[in-house]
Amino acid sequence: MERLPITAVTQLRGLATRVSDQFSLVPSVHFPYSAREAFTIEFGRFLDQTDGAAQSEQLFNLLSAFALNFGCPWTAYGLLTPGQKFFKPVRRYPAVMLNYPDEWQERCIEMGYDKIAPIIKTSRKRAGAFRWSEVYNDTSTTEDERRVFDEAATFGLRSGISVPLHGPDGSFAIMSFAQSWDREFQNGTITYLQLAAFHIHLRVTKFASSSGREEAPHLSLREKECILWTARGKSSWEMAKILGISVNTVNFHIKNAKQKLDVSSRTLAAIKAVNFGIIEL
Repeated sequence: MERLPITAVTQLRGLATRVSDQFSLVPSVHFPYSAREAFTIEFGRFLDQTDGAAQSEQLFNLLSAFALNFGCPWTAYGLLTPGQKFFKPVRRYPAVMLNYPDEWQERCIEMGYDKIAPIIKTSRKRAGAFRWSEVYNDTSTTEDERRVFDEAATFGLRSGISVPLHGPDGSFAIMSFAQSWDREFQNGTITYLQLAAFHIHLRVTKFASSSGREEAPHLSLREKECILWTARGKSSWEMAKILGISVNTVNFHIKNAKQKLDVSSRTLAAIKAVNFGIIEL
C-alpha cells in the first residue's frame, strides 16, 4: 500500500502531545480552547483532502495521517458481513486496510488471533467508540482474549480505541486506532477520531457501490502456493520445507506477489489474494 505524504503540521502534533500529557490522568476534561481550535482546523483540512481522494487506499492513508495528530501511528479498518466471526474478505470491498507493524500482522495469522478477535465480539454489541482497556477489564473477556491485547503491546500497540460502524444490511466495519504508549485516550480525542472514522467508512462504501470490482492480478503457481501457505500461518522456512525450495526462493515469490497485489506486507497479500479468489483457505 503506497503511503501518502503526511500533511499534519508539526506544530499541531506538538500541541496534541502537550495536551495529551497535561490531561492524561483526567479523562473527562475537555481540550483547552487553543488545542480544540487547532484540532478543528486540522479536521477541516482532513475533510477537504478526502474530498479529492479517488481510491479507498488513499482515504485510509489520509486518515492515518490525521490520526498522527493524536499520537496514533497505527490504524486499521476491517469490514465484516452478517455472521462473520473474523475478518474474511468481502468481494468488491477493501475488507482490510491497516498499517500495523508487519511482525504483528504475521503473528496474528500464525497464532490465529483473527479468530479470537475480542474487538469484533465487543463491536457487535456497541454503537459508539470504546477503549481497548474496557474490553480487557470486562468480566466476560477470556484469558485468551486478554493475551491478544498483552501480546499486541509487545509489538508497540499499547493502548487503543475501536469504532464500530454498523450498516443497514447487518454488515459492519471496525476502525481502530492504537498508540505506542500505555495511557488512555481522552474524550476529545475519541470524538475527533470517531467522526473521522465515520467519514472514511461512508466514502469507502460509496466507492464500493459505485465502481466495479478491481481486476485480479495474475500470480504464478509458486506465488499462489507461497501466499496460500502464508495465509495458513507458515514461515518462509516452513514453506521452503513444504515446497522443497530454498528460503530465498520463497521470499522471492512472496516479494513478487506483494508487488502484483500492490501491498506492503505478506499478510495483506494473503488477505487480498483471498478477496480476489486467487487462493482459497
